[in-house]
Amino acid sequence: MSVAGLFAGIGGFELAFAEAGYETVLLSEIDHAAQSVLKQRFPDATIIGDVAALVSLPSSVDIVTAGFPCQNLSMAGDKSGIEGAKSSVVSELFRILDQFRPATVVIENVYFMLHLDRGRAMHSLLKQLEDLDYHWAYRVLDTSGFGLPQRRRRVYLVASVDRDPREVLFADESPSAEPLLASLQAPLGFYWTEGRSGVGTTVDGVPPIKGGSGVGIPSPPAVLFTDGSVLIPSLSASERLQGFPAGWIDCATKRQSWRLIGNAVSVPVAAWVASRIRTPGSLLDLDRSPLPTGDKWPDAAWNVGEGRFSIKASGKPLQLSKPSIEDFRDSTWTRLSDRALDGFLKRANEGKLKFPAGFLEALRAARSGVSCTA
Repeated sequence: MSVAGLFAGIGGFELAFAEAGYETVLLSEIDHAAQSVLKQRFPDATIIGDVAALVSLPSSVDIVTAGFPCQNLSMAGDKSGIEGAKSSVVSELFRILDQFRPATVVIENVYFMLHLDRGRAMHSLLKQLEDLDYHWAYRVLDTSGFGLPQRRRRVYLVASVDRDPREVLFADESPSAEPLLASLQAPLGFYWTEGRSGVGTTVDGVPPIKGGSGVGIPSPPAVLFTDGSVLIPSLSASERLQGFPAGWIDCATKRQSWRLIGNAVSVPVAAWVASRIRTPGSLLDLDRSPLPTGDKWPDAAWNVGEGRFSIKASGKPLQLSKPSIEDFRDSTWTRLSDRALDGFLKRANEGKLKFPAGFLEALRAARSGVSCTA
């Protein structure tokens, strides 16, 4: 069995499926910088630029992956929805499913699409899959539950004509853990480019790594460490925080690299999905209920031919301990500049957000060069 990756980016899905024993034979990616990475990392695969130019699938392809563009669906994007200039290209996926009928498709996209415009994008995706007689299941999964200190919630959707997708996404569950309280007793990750409406505060980790600002300026998150240092991760650290080997995208320029790594699929999350496709489990006896048309989309649901059901499943199906962000800190991290700290503190003072006790004071101390440890 082999894989064809559409909207492949830098190959997060394909690296994950390779770990599960699958071979990637075809990749489609229109971004030239991402293409250069794919050519380097998947030299034996056929690479096509525009997915609209794809006129056939190799007969060996059993699985199609599709992390289609999220710019019109994310909270940080323009929110124009599934018909937006970028995200509407997903229509090519359904053309391919209709024409070539691959057995299984795996889709990844942002959590916000469950809520944007009353979940219109999700309704569109699932209705088209149902019209093509694919059974589907989806589950919101968090990268921090897969051995990486990055809080990153994404929708993973598995649809198939010959597999039960519930045996992929709902065969594992871990006990819920008490959330960590934000305090200076642990490192605190945050978006230094924000400050008024939200900062993505993350205990002992980083908020979702982004592709850059609205004008394409690299903007990795920052971390206030317990020694008072305020640092931003390097590209190599960010690759590792997404589950890639350091140096995976070393053929791209620095500005291109931040965009590529921020838009990538988290490898260990996709690897769990791939492993369960390869070796399905048994559907767990989790709380479930019918999902009436028009209801809000839950964090997990399915339709395997008997109607839509919601199911209560967490974003962390595996019993894995999350490493500390300290484990990813090395000499490649850099200090957040005084100018950046000043800008954040100004926005924080103008806004009405609540911050952990001592957080802003610690940032001011870092700005003045005075040690301020917990």
